[in-house]
Amino acid sequence: MKQMSEKNHSVVEINQEFPLTIKRLGINGEGVGYYKKQVVFVPGALPGEEAVVQVTKIHPKYAQAAVKTIRKESPHRVTAPCPVYDACGGCQLQHLEYNQQLVHKRDILIQALERHTKLPIAQMDIRQTIGMDNPWYYRNKSQFQVGKKGEKVIAGLYGTNSHQLVDIKECIVQRKETNKATQVVRKQLDKLKIPVYNERTKKGTVRTIVSRVGIETGQVQIVIVTATDDLPQKDKLIRALENKMPEIKSIMQNVNPASTSVIFGNKTILLSGQKTIEDKIEQYTYHLSARAFFQLNPIQTKKLYDEIKKASELTGKEKIVDAYCGSGTIGLWLSQGASEIRGMDVIKESIQDARMNAKQHGLKNYTYETGTAQEWMLKWKDEGFKPDVVVVDPPRTGCDESLLKTILTVKPKRFVYASCNPSTLAKDLMALSSKYKIEYIQPLDMFPQTSHVESVTQLVLKEDN
Repeated sequence: MKQMSEKNHSVVEINQEFPLTIKRLGINGEGVGYYKKQVVFVPGALPGEEAVVQVTKIHPKYAQAAVKTIRKESPHRVTAPCPVYDACGGCQLQHLEYNQQLVHKRDILIQALERHTKLPIAQMDIRQTIGMDNPWYYRNKSQFQVGKKGEKVIAGLYGTNSHQLVDIKECIVQRKETNKATQVVRKQLDKLKIPVYNERTKKGTVRTIVSRVGIETGQVQIVIVTATDDLPQKDKLIRALENKMPEIKSIMQNVNPASTSVIFGNKTILLSGQKTIEDKIEQYTYHLSARAFFQLNPIQTKKLYDEIKKASELTGKEKIVDAYCGSGTIGLWLSQGASEIRGMDVIKESIQDARMNAKQHGLKNYTYETGTAQEWMLKWKDEGFKPDVVVVDPPRTGCDESLLKTILTVKPKRFVYASCNPSTLAKDLMALSSKYKIEYIQPLDMFPQTSHVESVTQLVLKEDN
């Protein structure tokens, strides 16, 4: 019993106030300090600040607190330009000077390696974060939930840890085209009295407005996510959208009847225009269907893909596997330096897009298949195909354990890991370090004003393997 009480004992209490010096930023962009050796996370506080904080939550290993007053302010603190910054929670770092965001993102990556690995971090080549010249209005896709405020239809995001929908008229990290498209749809839902979905009562129709723009082409796609197959006033809505925004080239309906936080359901219907829109990065044109993954910041995507290409060290002879390939964007980027490209993805539409993109760009030696990377790589190994380079750009959950085992079985000479989550990257690097040497990690800022950190890691097969 004594052990139990010690384990659950906290040095702080709810609502307790005390002074705290902030040492660094945490993985979610919050300030991190230590009170009597207990870790305290403080949203909105910055490294170097001295603040009086009030405890809001206690967990077995840490406490959360809110800033009451700041006694000593960071010289890098700025006023967040977004009017709903505090309520929305979509961005975490608008109150920090941009060049310092880049410094702390590298540190967030190092913290993850310290927490999840036994690697010799001090000896590792962890480079300075690659940033953006203009870190605003960069996202090419928005997914805004729809709700009601009184009788009025609103569209926005749910506030941090709340079911309160924050009405967002203009999001300053979204492209202006997606902001405009969302507002055009919202106004028409209001005008035509189309019922919006209520999370609590599970009644109504429209759940989410998804808008995407091809930055180089100007083409706009709207996806209206509904809880039911039926979309009242559908024809009037389509006509109004096309009249108000001639740049809309694709209007889709996606049906998601499930009680879930996942945006898309499995059924997608073409309402008007074409099924895909196009976007370009350099000489490559990409066809994007409603559910196809495409990087949200194309300006930084070019830099990311160039870093992946650099880490692949291609000579024109290499066979490449592009795992989690999506619509084949990375494979295309690497194609000029490779002898053969193979890729796979579990989303069938993405593979259709990948094949279309490869064909359109005159790729000769390519194979794209629906399924998991581990399933196809082992099948290809049995058929005598051995890749020289494997590239992965997995979701936030990181690489599937069975994929890591497959990599250690197939043993490509180089493994290039593009990551959007430092914690899962660190765990995966630890698993791969038995057979692979980590040459370097290059952090890159895909999402300015947020705590997200992207990176490209080059791993090379150790000589004794």
